Amino acid sequence: MPRAAHNLIHTLRAFVRAREGATAVEFAFIAGPLLMLIFGILELALVFMMSTALESATTSAARAIRTGELQTSGGTRESFAEAVCDRMSWLGPSCGSNLYVDVRTYDDFTSLKDDPAEGGSTFNENNTCWSPGGPADIVLVRTYYSWQIFTPLISNALVNSGTDKRLLTAVDAFRNEPYSDQAPSGAGCK
Repeated sequence: MPRAAHNLIHTLRAFVRAREGATAVEFAFIAGPLLMLIFGILELALVFMMSTALESATTSAARAIRTGELQTSGGTRESFAEAVCDRMSWLGPSCGSNLYVDVRTYDDFTSLKDDPAEGGSTFNENNTCWSPGGPADIVLVRTYYSWQIFTPLISNALVNSGTDKRLLTAVDAFRNEPYSDQAPSGAGCK
């Protein structure tokens, strides 16, 4: 047997018998799945945190509609969206470009169940409304936030709108307080 072949076989046998790097090799086998699991858990936690933050910010900002403060001060969809984003300031400037607001007025609470968006149809950013109503009107406030999913393999399970995006939704339904003697204005933006 040539000397080079003998040295190669000897080196391979020594490599197979060696135990010093066994732990590193075993870790290399599980490192990828372990990291994907950790990043997936963190991604899911971020989605839940963002969903909770959106719900809280929407409810807080909708109070200005419920009390009539927004209507009497000439508030707009943009000022309402800004109020929601102010309550989620940790998102930075991306909040305004990823937030959609839909505010509709109804004649009664049973009309809410007949709303096409409540019936499970998909969200359409071009079919949003801004009708905060008047005193004693029934109002449905919906906010949608398009959240970017980062973890590659978990994105298939979390994405529900577009490429690598999760559309988060917050809803608040209420009757406006009677903040003036004006009669309810009725439904708007159906």
